[in-house]
Amino acid sequence: TLLPHGPAWGALYQQRAAEYKALCLQAYQLATMRVEEMSHQQTLRPRAIVTNIDETVLDNSPYTAKTTLEGKSWSQATWEEWTAKAACDTVPGAPSFFKYAAQTGLTVYYVTNRLENERAATLKNLQRYNFPFADNEHLIMSSGNSNKEERRAAIAKKYEIAMLVGDNLGDFAEDFYKKTPEERSLAVDRLRDQFGRRFIIIPN
Repeated sequence: TLLPHGPAWGALYQQRAAEYKALCLQAYQLATMRVEEMSHQQTLRPRAIVTNIDETVLDNSPYTAKTTLEGKSWSQATWEEWTAKAACDTVPGAPSFFKYAAQTGLTVYYVTNRLENERAATLKNLQRYNFPFADNEHLIMSSGNSNKEERRAAIAKKYEIAMLVGDNLGDFAEDFYKKTPEERSLAVDRLRDQFGRRFIIIPN
């Protein structure tokens, strides 16, 4: 990081800044409006929402703050110690939005880059807050590949993916995966009409 304890400052912003909370609520209220619009539109295929988990649905800022203040950086080992606790709180606005979406008939898929051995604890954490479709069928873990395109494509075989929710542009389209900052910026311009409609982005 450019600053000592930089990630800890990011975690502090996530935990304490009213602006962060407001941005999350704004994103999920916009998503709610889009889902309400969809409920009045006919479709030939069942619809699904594909969402990321970390910093989109569940808040991992305590892990970031603790490891950084201990002088450590992210590692798979300490990360799995954290996720095994199933102790994440929720991102503001997430529980009510996904419950509403499910009530309107949308299926929810949780596509995460957590690994398969984190499945049980992840389900426990989601179920703690009564997230809909928090079951093995709708929780799609990573096999070690952080590119989510193949997993999204598998869902798209059965559903119209009506909305994607995430905190990283890679949660939306392969156009952003392992690209340079300049290429990512151009892709945002190219896909600008999707944001706030099919793509709902949460502050990262």
